[in-house]
Amino acid sequence: MTSSLATRPVSAKPVTKRRTVEGGWKQIAVNRAFLLPAVVVFVFLFIIPLIQSFYWSLTDFTGYSPEANFVGFANYSAILADPSMLAGLTFTLVFAVGSTLVTTLIAIPLAVQLNKVFAGRNLVRSLWFFPAVPSMAILGLVWGYILSPLPSGVFNTLLNDWFGIDAVSWLSDNTLAQGSVIMVGVWAQTGWHAVLYVAYMQSIPAEYYEVAKIDGASGRQQFFNITLPLLTPAIVISTFLLLTSGLKIYELPFTLTGGGPGFTTYTITQSIVVSGVGQGRYGLASALAVLFTIAVAVIGFSQLKVASAIGKRFS
Repeated sequence: MTSSLATRPVSAKPVTKRRTVEGGWKQIAVNRAFLLPAVVVFVFLFIIPLIQSFYWSLTDFTGYSPEANFVGFANYSAILADPSMLAGLTFTLVFAVGSTLVTTLIAIPLAVQLNKVFAGRNLVRSLWFFPAVPSMAILGLVWGYILSPLPSGVFNTLLNDWFGIDAVSWLSDNTLAQGSVIMVGVWAQTGWHAVLYVAYMQSIPAEYYEVAKIDGASGRQQFFNITLPLLTPAIVISTFLLLTSGLKIYELPFTLTGGGPGFTTYTITQSIVVSGVGQGRYGLASALAVLFTIAVAVIGFSQLKVASAIGKRFS
């Protein structure tokens, strides 16, 4: 009896479990250590500047003097009473929403055509993608010459030579100026987002379309019942990028119209730059930046919620 008890093996399960737990904690610690640089960058480049901006928004800080007197929410009240800033807010929202809708409505059908097999397909894709390569500032300068309201403008010259139409005030009429800025923005972004949709279309299994053809589905039915639902992730990404870039637009209206005529094509970012740097009203500009950050966050999260709901509907 004594010898049998002495030779019985001792269970190693507690040791193995302890080692597994220790290894799991070590792996978690390593994973979090890799996240530390990103967290540090986020805190120093976003959280701290945002807190500082909120502090300056409650003062009359000019940026030229170290003195800053506490003024409460006076800067926020001044924003609501300033017509230039209200105009900037209005056009920023119009540009962001308008360019997002128009670009999406054009990019998806364009992607369907670019996804087909035809001679010179890669060249055509490259030509559509090219407008996304130059910066918006360069495009604004080029289109400023094309849309010049003077008779020497490219469009006005063509209209006069071909149709005998007098010079059109593309950039000096309020409505036409806003439409011109949105049109150039759509032209610059459509090709890039069409290529994005093409990439997602190529991931759709061809068997879906083959089965649909056997069942007698038309091209229109295939698009609305196969292509469009499976493009939902791409639509979410595309519209989110368009909306966020549209809300922070600055270079295109500034170089194309200078924010005019009047404040018709004025933007929030231009208001922040002009008020803070140009006029030395850093407190006012900081208040506008805080409001703009909150508005972008609300719009961005709302767009993601709506997109998530749409994705669940088609999943």
